[in-house]
Amino acid sequence: MNRFLRVGQNPKTVDIGLLIARVGIASLMLVHGIPKMIMLFSSNPVQFPPVMGMSAGLSLALTVFAEVFCSLLILLGLGTRLAAVPLAITMLVAVFLVHSSDPLSVKELGLLYLLVYLNLLFAGSGKYSLDYLLQLKRTAGRSKKNIEDPTLLIYQ
Repeated sequence: MNRFLRVGQNPKTVDIGLLIARVGIASLMLVHGIPKMIMLFSSNPVQFPPVMGMSAGLSLALTVFAEVFCSLLILLGLGTRLAAVPLAITMLVAVFLVHSSDPLSVKELGLLYLLVYLNLLFAGSGKYSLDYLLQLKRTAGRSKKNIEDPTLLIYQ
């Protein structure tokens, strides 16, 4: 019981929480993005709201980029912080421009997505991600290079 009431953070549980958030939010967003991608590549005329002076086609293309491509990056944990930016912007546009006159119950889903993307933007992808593996590889490469370079031995 004390473990659940503790306010301190265990790095392992934080990384597991980030993994669950990443995989969950990316999977759910793909459910929204894939039908839009099919709409984008179909021969039918685009029926999507134009926003901020953009055409409906460009607006749909940018939304598909965010909801499909960026969601796949978040799912893999590759460039998570960077991929969260277009998704957060897409949710801001959806909530405050496209659904501006709708009641909160309609905006609620977009706001929930936005909150998770903001968390991923600030927290990153965690240990269970490609970002982490690439960072380990970069760090190992630098350490190895430093040891092999005899001129750098005086600094170690």
